[in-house]
Amino acid sequence: MTETLDDVLTIDVREIPGAQRHPRIFGTLERLEPGQVLQITVDHDPVPLYYHLENHFNGLFGWQYLERGPQLWKVEIKRLKHEGCTCSCGGNH
Repeated sequence: MTETLDDVLTIDVREIPGAQRHPRIFGTLERLEPGQVLQITVDHDPVPLYYHLENHFNGLFGWQYLERGPQLWKVEIKRLKHEGCTCSCGGNH
């Protein structure tokens, strides 16, 4: 579920079926305005998500670990800007 806490969107990925996780995260990230934050909670290091953002959305998002396991990871992803998307989605990032 996506919740809002003081202008920070949060997603607890552990509650989402596997096939729906990345679509939910990317759909939420796509809607963020510069300065807005998405905080995700997962049961593993989400480093593949970090690399995906770096490769396809370089410079558009900031990444900060808030908690680093071993059983729980929390990451804050901040929208930095819209322009410069290098993916082929055609969306308005």
